[in-house]
Amino acid sequence: MKKEIIKSKIEESKLKKPIIEDPIIEKIKAEEELKVEAPILEERSYGRGGYRRPPRKTPEEIMEEHLSGWVPKTALGKKVRDGQIKSIDEVLDKKLKILEPEVVDTLIKVESELLFAGQAKGKFGGGKRRAWRQSQKKTKEGNVITFSALAVIGDKKGHVGLGLGKAKETLPAREKALRKAKLNIIRVKRGSGSFDGVSSELHSIPFKVEGKCGSVRIKLIPAPQGTGLAIGDEGKKILKLVGIKDIYSKSYGQTRTTINYAKAIMDALGKLK
Repeated sequence: MKKEIIKSKIEESKLKKPIIEDPIIEKIKAEEELKVEAPILEERSYGRGGYRRPPRKTPEEIMEEHLSGWVPKTALGKKVRDGQIKSIDEVLDKKLKILEPEVVDTLIKVESELLFAGQAKGKFGGGKRRAWRQSQKKTKEGNVITFSALAVIGDKKGHVGLGLGKAKETLPAREKALRKAKLNIIRVKRGSGSFDGVSSELHSIPFKVEGKCGSVRIKLIPAPQGTGLAIGDEGKKILKLVGIKDIYSKSYGQTRTTINYAKAIMDALGKLK
């Protein structure tokens, strides 16, 4: 009797269970009822190595995207975004303080360069010059390493800026340096002040100037066309971004200290007003 009762209960439970349909068939039925069109997949190009990545964006395209999504926070930035101010000279003439680097990127197209402010480790303290200056601080937890970078920006039309950035890693230090360089932009007066040549082109400086920072002193002297940049390698990077092609120079002090050397050159260029 017990076995017969158990069999009858099992048969009743089987009859009560719902019939399970195929999930694919159910999905097709639901789409037909709702008349939902399946999304069209994007075509992908497959090469010999498989999926081919889309082409990388150029720096100009990246900058355009950044400026298109820029929301200014200062009064100067809002005026530049609205088109009320259309020239960087107008900002510098009014002595308005630039607090957003996007102001410079919107008004002019600048190029950047890293100066060799550091030195690689080597025997007897001598190694190759490099862009990153490394320093250490002793703490209870151990040595804390800091990287510094010195950047210069310019449009080769008389505008130049210098910035120093510090961070615990190299790339953030470079970004800080470029940001500060854009905030410290100045206008340099160019001309042709050499007695050895007569030209209307703005290829040199109008008169002799001298700049100083720390123990470094540097004199910039006008030169005729064809002379070139008679100055140190780090000074050439700065003057090229200004737009100066010919110059004489004379320096004094510890010129291997690149930071003071670059600041002395910027001090001299600032006196050309």
